[in-house]
Amino acid sequence: MIDSSLTSLGAKVVVATSSDENHPPENIIDGNTTTFWMSTGMFPQEFIICFAEPTMISAVTVDSFNVKHLKIEKNTSQNASNFAFVGEKGEDAICMYLLHLNGSSATHLRFIITSGYDHFVSVHRVSVQN
Repeated sequence: MIDSSLTSLGAKVVVATSSDENHPPENIIDGNTTTFWMSTGMFPQEFIICFAEPTMISAVTVDSFNVKHLKIEKNTSQNASNFAFVGEKGEDAICMYLLHLNGSSATHLRFIITSGYDHFVSVHRVSVQN
């Protein structure tokens, strides 16, 4: 099942490398594709989502705009450190990235946008499939 709102799982955006008051990082997990987080330029950009408890994840979907290359890392500790690479995607200006995690557990997911088609990129929604 795909969860449309990570907020309902108790998830929070605990780190974001940039923030715009009209497009805050919290918009990434509200389940609404009409709201979004927008970077303020320069790369890499990243954000970290923390789950309330270890969560089994078989796939992650990222709805974004102008993202050229995206890497995802995870960890299972209580603090946001020691991340392990889980996948990467690229090459689509208007995109929905789908990365399979094969049912691994995570307490944090780190998303690193290494490049974009413009100076500004937006992430409209991150959802997970259990």
